[in-house]
Amino acid sequence: MFLAVAFVAAGACGALQPATGIPPEVVQLTQLGPAVAVAAVALLWPGRIRERLAGTLPARERVGAAAGRRAAALLLTPVLIIALCAGGGLLASGSLPVTGPRAFAHPVPLVVAAQFIGACAEEIGWRCHLQPLLRTRFGPVTASVLVGVVWGLWHVPVFAQEPAFAAGFLLATTAMSVVLGLALEGVRSNRLLLAGGFHTLINLGMLYVTDETAAATAPMLILGGASLAAALAWIAAARRAAHAAPDKIIVTTAPGTR
Repeated sequence: MFLAVAFVAAGACGALQPATGIPPEVVQLTQLGPAVAVAAVALLWPGRIRERLAGTLPARERVGAAAGRRAAALLLTPVLIIALCAGGGLLASGSLPVTGPRAFAHPVPLVVAAQFIGACAEEIGWRCHLQPLLRTRFGPVTASVLVGVVWGLWHVPVFAQEPAFAAGFLLATTAMSVVLGLALEGVRSNRLLLAGGFHTLINLGMLYVTDETAAATAPMLILGGASLAAALAWIAAARRAAHAAPDKIIVTTAPGTR
């Protein structure tokens, strides 16, 4: 139900965009599709949707230091991805296609705010609803990969491009979904703001710093590779944390066993 409505609503919103006069670089109305789907599911199964959306918004409890570090690492990851894309593009073409703030008719604050709203409209569906739903059946990496594949396939127009472009895009969405899934694992507050912030930074980087939005194959393949590198780093960190947890238990209990 969620996926069917998300795809149909995105297509309908995209068809309406030309009539609204809203430029795509400000916000793409297709991003509203997942939010509409969550609302539709909530009308039919309100109890289930409340459970899935737990932790979506800020909670009153104090955020611990470890959660703060993880949030900071999550929001720094898009900066790393875009920096890798810029470096890769510079090596491949010898130039960096930076877009000046005045290239668009609308002021930067408006673009940033609209991009954030659009990103949150997506992420309430992908990371706040679908990810927790799949986590009831799969581990964090598997669930994240599945969400990433669906997220990539949901961008239907991408697959009208050449196969290498579509492959790079799908790799990017899957890898970024793994980063988000691992970063938000166990997070009970601010899930939407964190996921929306990550998504917004990626979109702004693609809009202003690199030329992945130009439907060129090489930049999209570089984005996919950069996203994969970031995902592998998060997977390695998660494995180190998992291996360190039993050691802490042993250290704590060892004195009492003498």
